[in-house]
Amino acid sequence: MTSVTTNPSTLLPLELVDKCIGSRIHIIMKNDKEIVGTLLGFDDFVNMRLEDVTEYEATPEGRRITKLDNILLNGNNITMLVPGGEMPDA
Repeated sequence: MTSVTTNPSTLLPLELVDKCIGSRIHIIMKNDKEIVGTLLGFDDFVNMRLEDVTEYEATPEGRRITKLDNILLNGNNITMLVPGGEMPDA
């Protein structure tokens, strides 16, 4: 029996997101919010459920950081996903 390895560049986008379930993901939203959390699941519209979430938002007063236990994101508002990404401290 031979083992088959999958080249990440040949994965379809939803296959790559599926491989991220259970791991940390950095999400950039359309409204200039950035979210880092553990991906619990998603659907065909890339609506996502995350846990252990930190939300970063740029405000006129500076960067606001909000901690959340769980969040459900609307896939229409997601601009970019960074698998395994963490928000930089700066």
